[in-house]
Parts: sequence; C-alpha cells; structure tokens
Amino acid sequence: MRKIVAGLHMALDGVVEAPEQWSFEYFCPEVAGSIKARRDATELLLLGRRTYEEFAAIWPGQEGEVADFMNNTPKLVASTTLSTAEWSGSQLIAGDVPATLSDLKSQDGGNITITGSATLVRSLLTAGLIDELHLMICPVAVGTGKRLFSSERVPLRLNGSETYSTGVVHLTYGPA
Repeated sequence: MRKIVAGLHMALDGVVEAPEQWSFEYFCPEVAGSIKARRDATELLLLGRRTYEEFAAIWPGQEGEVADFMNNTPKLVASTTLSTAEWSGSQLIAGDVPATLSDLKSQDGGNITITGSATLVRSLLTAGLIDELHLMICPVAVGTGKRLFSSERVPLRLNGSETYSTGVVHLTYGPA
C-alpha cells in the first residue's frame, strides 16, 4: 500500500504561499535531511496546477541531485484547466482526483509525494487521503498569503516533532 505524503513550509501565522520569499533563511542541514528522506521514499510526485507550472518552468534547465529527482521522477498533475503536461514524465489526472488517488494508494509501491500545492493538499486533507503531513514551521510571520487550512475542521494526530538549529519546527501529522 502506498502513502500520500505532503510537505509544506509554513510561517507562524499559517501562510504557506510563496515560501521561496521567506523560508530560505531558515534552511539548514536538518531541514535538508528531512526533505531528502521524503524524497528518497518517493516513487511518484503529485502536483497541483500552479506548482506544476512553476516547477516545469524551472527544473528542466537545472542540474544536480535535486534537479535529477525533479526531472526524472514520474509526476501526476491535478488540474481542471490544463489540457497538456509537457514536462518530462508528467501526466494529467483525468476526472475524479480523489478516486484516482484512492486507487493508486491501494497499489503496491513507494510514496506519492506532494510538494507545495497547498490547494491540492487542503482538498486531500478534507477527503481524508493524506497519510502524512509534514509542516516545516519557520519562525516568521509574513502577514498575508494563502493559508493551508480554511474554515473547514480537519482533525489530525501529531506523529512527531523536531526542532532544528534555525528555529524551524518540523511537525508530522497523520489522520486523527
């Protein structure tokens, strides 16, 4: 059985939008190690449309270990507006995203990993399809931006926590 594992950087005020603008100063070896551990367990990337478009514009022209992972790992794209997914190894999910993912979870294989894609993560949390939610809480409040949680109640269970040298708190949640 596969797991769906989501990882997001979050500010203290709950903002997950545009972490490239506020999270890099808190990057440290512990954060890198946590991200690498999730990457090493990944068989399939799952991306929302916006994250897919941002990544597809950046990663194909990059080199190195992370670029190799991003470019060579099969990718599923959840979008109701895209008609094609041109980035190598990308496939659009046609139709019912939760049903498709439920079917994929029932199969053998490595993790299905979501990076970013807050809207997708929110919808999958509500649908009860996220098995692990990794939040890297950075010690900064950014004030404005998209937050992961909306007004809908999503009960979770804390499965682990770590504090890193730059003040980042890594919280791992599962379904309650």
